[in-house]
Amino acid sequence: MAEFSPYRRRVGAVRPSHLMFTSGVGSIVDLPSFSVLVRGLDDWRYDKLGDNAAVITEPRLLAAVQAMLGKTVKEMRPAPWIPGTDTNPNGDASRTGVPVMPFPGWMRCTACNLLARIDSRAFGFENDKPRKPHEAKFFHECGKGNRKRLVVGARFVLACTAGHLDDFPYLEFVHQGDACSVASKPNLLMEDRGGNIGANVQISCQRCKATRNIREAMDRKGRDRLPRCRGRHPHLGTHAENGCDKQLHVLVVGASNQWFPQTLSALFVPQVGAGELEGKVEHFWGNLQAVAGPETLLFMRTMPPLSFEFEKWNDKELWAAIQQHRKKEETGDEQEAEGYPDLLTPEWQVFSSPVLPEPSDDFTAHRDPEGVPPLLKGFFSDVVQVERLREVRAMVGFTRLDAPDPEDPELVLRVPLSRSKSTWVPASEVCGEGVFLRLPEDLLTGWEARVEESEAFRRHREAYGRFREHRYSARTGLTFDDETRYRGWPGPRYYALHTLSHLLIRTIALECGYNSASLAERIYAGNEDDPRGGILIYTAVPDAEGTLGGLVSLAEPDELVRLTRRALADARHCSSDPLCAERLPSKPEDFLHGAACHVCLFVSETTCERGNRFLDRRFVVPIDEDAGLAIYPELP
Repeated sequence: MAEFSPYRRRVGAVRPSHLMFTSGVGSIVDLPSFSVLVRGLDDWRYDKLGDNAAVITEPRLLAAVQAMLGKTVKEMRPAPWIPGTDTNPNGDASRTGVPVMPFPGWMRCTACNLLARIDSRAFGFENDKPRKPHEAKFFHECGKGNRKRLVVGARFVLACTAGHLDDFPYLEFVHQGDACSVASKPNLLMEDRGGNIGANVQISCQRCKATRNIREAMDRKGRDRLPRCRGRHPHLGTHAENGCDKQLHVLVVGASNQWFPQTLSALFVPQVGAGELEGKVEHFWGNLQAVAGPETLLFMRTMPPLSFEFEKWNDKELWAAIQQHRKKEETGDEQEAEGYPDLLTPEWQVFSSPVLPEPSDDFTAHRDPEGVPPLLKGFFSDVVQVERLREVRAMVGFTRLDAPDPEDPELVLRVPLSRSKSTWVPASEVCGEGVFLRLPEDLLTGWEARVEESEAFRRHREAYGRFREHRYSARTGLTFDDETRYRGWPGPRYYALHTLSHLLIRTIALECGYNSASLAERIYAGNEDDPRGGILIYTAVPDAEGTLGGLVSLAEPDELVRLTRRALADARHCSSDPLCAERLPSKPEDFLHGAACHVCLFVSETTCERGNRFLDRRFVVPIDEDAGLAIYPELP
């Protein structure tokens, strides 16, 4: 056992996926007694991991990350972690993890309401239970007998759309921007007076008796009187040299808009044809970059991994692929595409391929020998049971106040994860299972021709334009012409596929025993030049629940018929009808769904890839007089 220490570094634990989607770099994590902020990648340490150090491999996703952040990124890593905290709470395992710092920097005593900074030495810190790090707390010795009273973080912070985060200036606020007339460092009190109309928190100076309510900083006039943004990134420990010109906003610690992750995710799918060879050359480039000419390949093929990884290609094909990759490495000649890197096309190519790849530890899929069940011939053109898949997720940055746009990564300012260009990004991986369903192309094409000029769809498109303008115009200052207004518009095909996916997910959650939050979706809708029509419903949870086999079993012929019939039948009625069935956006409304609500279509935010937007039951099943809008007018 290591020597006992009265001060512990470990203050809590979270899951790896939690650090990707809920509380990653730059976010505030609520602990039982106080809150902390996750530091930037410059402070993450892997030096004590030794053999436990891991690198997550997914070439397609790494290439996408490099397209957004630059070629300096060479790796994707999970959070630093060493097993052994249960057996030896004083060992290296308890000192290895994601670094954090207490934030906000102002704290309040729950007994006497004293408001002071952490570095003022008014409060003490206690974390002396090696097996109970969650009981770490700040305390204030006040009251009768100097009892240790719990101290909590002052719950207000400042943020701007450039991603800066700062403590609320309590001292300047209570004195109307001036200094205290009696003392240079007066004691402040924070008294929460309750109420049901916004914040009602009184800040008072004990020396000059000045008082002010925090609600004066919450409205529009109060925001205009806030100090200029200092350009602070507390996770990096930096301030902008000349400050920031963005408007500051007062946030309550724990507000959902204080941190939005910007992530990329990819399924590991074996590449086929020329893409498979290109992917293998990229993956094993460390072994191939020394190949001087085709004459040396004969010798290289005698050594693993080249002895078995490139058996399907002859020396001429392999040498051509090596030359092509070397040229790309030397010139960096890659076309820069607008928007996010395309990670769905390779997946679509594999799922829609007539011949599925050979089974592997990362990807195993098969089709039923009988094909699509006869009763579903007009509903689906292909069914693929994915018994095993691996999803890798990488974090490339985060935003504040405004969530990243799913189609335009540059529209909202992304905050960097490190002070300098990092050589790696945080990532996580999960294994699971899934079902891929493809709709007949002639069915989708004919349906699109019917609904594209309909009144219902015109109103959906106009609502999307209003949504884009209302959300971004005030903060970005962009002029919204027709090109900007409708950028990222998914089109009618996406509405049908997305709605069908939600109907099936809700039914699957009742049938297979999986929690609906344990499921995820990927919609393959394509575009006008490359029309697609498929959905993948899969498990994406970091524990055993994702690989129980219950989802794949529902793709068996009899089960799939029953599942589809139940999903479409239930979609025809909603307990919120007729309000739900009649819902369509109209000016000035800018919501992005029609006949959809929490009763019939909405699912968990972790399940839906578009935040429960672009949904409408009328485009899948008949729910009103205009049955021609439904892609499936009859049940199987």
